[in-house]
Amino acid sequence: MSTHDSAGQAGAPAPFEGRLAALPTAPGCYLMKDARGQVIYVGKAKQLRDRVRSYFGSPRSLTGKTRELVSHIADFEVVRTDTEAEALILENELIKRHQPKYNILLKDDKTYPYLKITAEEWPTIVSTRRVLKDGARYFGPFADASAAYTTLRVLHRTFPYRKPNAPCKNKKITGDWLRPCQYYHMRQCLGPCIGATTREEYAAALDGAARFLQGRDEELLAERRARMEAAAEAYNFEEAARLRDEILDLEHVRQRQKIVSPGGADADILAVAQGAGGDACVQVSELRNGKLLGAQHYLMAAHIEDPPAEILQRFVTQHYTDAPLIPPQLLLQYPLPDAATVAEVLRAQRGGPVKLIVPQRGDKKQLVAMVAKSAAENLEQERLKWLNNEQKTTMALSELAAALDLPGLPLRIECYDISNIQGTNTVAAMVVFEDGRPKKSEYRKFAIRTVEGPNDFASLQETLRRRFKRARESTGEGDSWARLPDLIIIDGGKGQLSASLEVLRELAVDIPTVGLAKENEEIFLPENPVPVILPRDSQALFLVQRVRDETHRFAITFHRQKRGKSALRSSLDDLPGIGPKRKKALLKHFGSPKRIREASVEELTAVEGISTALAEKIRAGL
Repeated sequence: MSTHDSAGQAGAPAPFEGRLAALPTAPGCYLMKDARGQVIYVGKAKQLRDRVRSYFGSPRSLTGKTRELVSHIADFEVVRTDTEAEALILENELIKRHQPKYNILLKDDKTYPYLKITAEEWPTIVSTRRVLKDGARYFGPFADASAAYTTLRVLHRTFPYRKPNAPCKNKKITGDWLRPCQYYHMRQCLGPCIGATTREEYAAALDGAARFLQGRDEELLAERRARMEAAAEAYNFEEAARLRDEILDLEHVRQRQKIVSPGGADADILAVAQGAGGDACVQVSELRNGKLLGAQHYLMAAHIEDPPAEILQRFVTQHYTDAPLIPPQLLLQYPLPDAATVAEVLRAQRGGPVKLIVPQRGDKKQLVAMVAKSAAENLEQERLKWLNNEQKTTMALSELAAALDLPGLPLRIECYDISNIQGTNTVAAMVVFEDGRPKKSEYRKFAIRTVEGPNDFASLQETLRRRFKRARESTGEGDSWARLPDLIIIDGGKGQLSASLEVLRELAVDIPTVGLAKENEEIFLPENPVPVILPRDSQALFLVQRVRDETHRFAITFHRQKRGKSALRSSLDDLPGIGPKRKKALLKHFGSPKRIREASVEELTAVEGISTALAEKIRAGL
């Protein structure tokens, strides 16, 4: 349980003597804010009064990072909790919510794939990147998608559970289906939909898959070898061959796993490497049943003065509070500053004790040292990758600014393209690049409303008029329409550029605008008859091509979607017996025009009001 104490308005003067004296001595979290009211640091404390007061004491007692933080503090607030464990959990949630500048943050926002045994009446196994509290069992994360999908393919072939793409995937299984599917005939499914198995047999099949995912494949292999030998002795060579193939599949995946602990321990091994600039990389290797199954690395936004142990603790609290599976042991490179509190939080999350071990000698220490080397190597690779990308992006923006005589770097670029076929279903696309990278959340689609026939010039004018009128009407508070570009690129030549400039002058929009011709990659500037030709090996040309190609792709995709829906609706309207009610029922039942087109006669007749004869007409007409 926690209670919230507000401590004044943003911009209040430091050092807040009266408020500091009134702070409670209870545990809790504190949020430091700058003059704009933005949260710039979140911390936890055993005693809020002493911890918060320490920031406003003598500057000599503070580290350089803390002195810089204090210089930006204009306000603070505290949240009291009953225990230190509650404070640790709350601190993690507040950091994720506010992403404070001066906290150590988990930078890598990739979602890693998991394999999930669903919580259905007759469960199946699927891949997912979302871990939910839905009663399902999750295994992972896997280091990359290919490893997850390879394992999933082996599971599909080896264990006879219901497959996610089987005909019964979206049906309620009652055991009275008339025909088994191909998976049943291939002995890759026990056939619960036709009543061919019991719940005990089916649960045993899922248990075998779960044991394999837990690294207990040796006992599975032993069972299959015994069954293969028994089948061979009984002259059942078909069954023996099938079991042999299953064994080969299991061993193929098993070969990638390194046995490092004969005792069969389950643990995660964590080590951290820190760069000269303060950013860090935490490497996590999974030890399951004594085998090293896989590894992932995660980047952390830290500061040069942050101790490695603090970075490691921050990672553990941010990573494992959302993890579906927590092993009973964490082998750590450094002791955590608040190890007891972290262990208490992990115990509650796991539902059992979690040992935080810092090995001092032996095999476990060697394992941690090996993982630490991997962390250092991955940090170096990420650093080089970042430097290369950053250098190329900066070079591209600088070259483009110089070539087009721009007043500054075009940090935000908007590109526009028109797509149609013989003037039908005309659409426009707006693509946004920020800092040389696509910002897909701010892409925009426009269905052209006022232009008849193939008129790219007028379509561009409608698009730009709608876009910049939205910018003018925007309040500017979190509205992406209000963000104006540093450079506008029109996909087209002189004509398209001239038409676009007319609208921009009409709306008093003073933004550098150029046209990009497709044939020779010529860039046309306003009132300049000579186009700019960028060098073929320049980073600026590569950036411009990427922006143009992305805009063209986005426009074409939208046009195809619109044209497909229009064509299908026209075809349905032309069919006798299909009125608005049946057309609506078809779209509601199948969910998309594509699925109606792909549906069989039997599937079409499942829609209310569609007879077999009418379904055949629909199939023929589409």
